[in-house]
Amino acid sequence: MKYLSFFPILLLQAAIMSQAWAAPVTFNTALPISEGVFLYRQQLRWQSSADDPSGMNREMDAQVAISVLGYGINSKLAVFGVVPWVDKSLEMTVNGNAIERDNRGMGDAKVFARYTFWQDDAQGRTFRAAAFGGLTAPTGKDDETDRFGRLPPSLQNGSGTWNGFGGVVATWQSMNFEIDGEISYEENREANNFEAGDESRLNFSWQRWYWPSDSSRDAGFLYGVEFNWLHRGQNKVGGQKEANSGGDTLWLAPTLQYVTQRYILEMALQKPVVQDLNGTALENDLIAITSVRFIF
Repeated sequence: MKYLSFFPILLLQAAIMSQAWAAPVTFNTALPISEGVFLYRQQLRWQSSADDPSGMNREMDAQVAISVLGYGINSKLAVFGVVPWVDKSLEMTVNGNAIERDNRGMGDAKVFARYTFWQDDAQGRTFRAAAFGGLTAPTGKDDETDRFGRLPPSLQNGSGTWNGFGGVVATWQSMNFEIDGEISYEENREANNFEAGDESRLNFSWQRWYWPSDSSRDAGFLYGVEFNWLHRGQNKVGGQKEANSGGDTLWLAPTLQYVTQRYILEMALQKPVVQDLNGTALENDLIAITSVRFIF
């Protein structure tokens, strides 16, 4: 399992015309940040993984606080920075003894840019398509130890490597609903004799204005549903593939947002509906997400 397997590649949604607006909770959007405008997002994530086919009774819990800052350079180009703080624990049974290992601290930071290459506006609706790409920097420690020795990669805060990622996202938005789709890829490199599997993602979101019925009001609620497909390649240890790693997961996530002109409150619950993992890889149970976004 990758050191931050539940951390999706772009933990950021944007703003349109200098005011907050609907956007997916679990991935990116193609809507722009206006020139000279900052967007700040603070997100909290809780993940539980306890479905263990190995017989070792593994249970892994993680909490992540993710800080995101974006800036609109112009109407098409925006740049972003993402810094996570992680707190992870792993309980398991070894030789009949129950042990617990944990770790906390800053994770690997991300920097990236997003450029809108297609825009089609009409009265009451807009369509945007954008490309994005960036780097994950090894800002998190990757050599932490405890009384049992060096922590496994799944408990380390960082990867120890510079990794590249990129993709394409498209958004169709009208006054009452929005559809978003994204495809992305992240290449992971080797450090400390370990290389996490590369990741491919395909995401889809549908959202609808729920209350009040007039979406031109200053504030209101939106509900939606999101699907997230993740394919993770097998990890490598000493250049050899690790049989009990990698595979495919399809997530279903109902969402709810409270949207105003300057901020958004939101939440989502991600539940795996399909997990086809290799060997005895630890399966995910649930991810709960809450966050707030500000425009200034």
